[in-house]
Amino acid sequence: MTKSDFVLGGVAAMGAVMFTNPIDVVKTRMQLQGELAARGTYVKPYRHLPQAMVQIVRNDGIMALEKGLAPALCYQFVLNSMRLSVYSNALELGYLQSADGSISFFRAMIFGALGGCSGTFLASPFYMIKAQQHAQAVQSIAVGFQHKHTSMIDAFLHIYRNNGITGFWRGAVPSINRALIASSVQIGSFPKAKALLKDNGLVTHPVLLSFCAGLTSGSFVSVANSPLDVVTTRMYNQPVDEKGRGLVYRGVVDCFTKILKTEGLHGMYKGFWPIYLRSAPHTTLTFVFFEKLLYLRDKYVISA
Repeated sequence: MTKSDFVLGGVAAMGAVMFTNPIDVVKTRMQLQGELAARGTYVKPYRHLPQAMVQIVRNDGIMALEKGLAPALCYQFVLNSMRLSVYSNALELGYLQSADGSISFFRAMIFGALGGCSGTFLASPFYMIKAQQHAQAVQSIAVGFQHKHTSMIDAFLHIYRNNGITGFWRGAVPSINRALIASSVQIGSFPKAKALLKDNGLVTHPVLLSFCAGLTSGSFVSVANSPLDVVTTRMYNQPVDEKGRGLVYRGVVDCFTKILKTEGLHGMYKGFWPIYLRSAPHTTLTFVFFEKLLYLRDKYVISA
């Protein structure tokens, strides 16, 4: 395994996010609407994924569906160049196989979590800016605190000037916890689901097999990860004082407590369907692109 796996893993995920970023925009806004308000007491500009997309295009233009694309691409590159290369190296070295040669679910989870947490910490500044730009909207459909970034570079300069270098890692703790669960469940369940579908003759076409495995994996990821995803979005998007301290949530526990107290369990699962509907295509496209890039590298680079 070569260092190019780091690059190929990141490029594969960047390719996937080109298609799934609009779903992520809707997910972020659904997680922010009705923030710390009891259910039924606030206006819901975003009711479900199709309606939300139409609402965004109608009020803010079609390009609004790609808000935050630049930091989203950077985030995916850093995260997955670390995560997928760790997974690929562990697989090739035999660390994921059980005694009978099959993929061990728990070993895959461990290495998925290791790569995911490392990548998430490094990419945390990009996730913060991504979330803040995803939330930016015209007043008629705005939800959550509205940051006034004009670009990714402008966001970096604004955060650095106001809160210094440490400001880029505000909210990193819930993000790492989120990645710990998402990466371990996704990378642990995807190959297992793929093997079960293939071995039992349920799905044989390579791309369809990857999609079905991604759909199965996405189910587990969405259920386990939605509460932490909501907390991460809220922590990253909240306004801060001159010392970089959150003005709404003091920390992860405080955020969990306030959401449960005011919004109930429903609040922890806001944006669930966009998370789920994004998981399958994003997981599938990432793995498909990664496998194809590895194939092209081995064919045209190594053989050259």
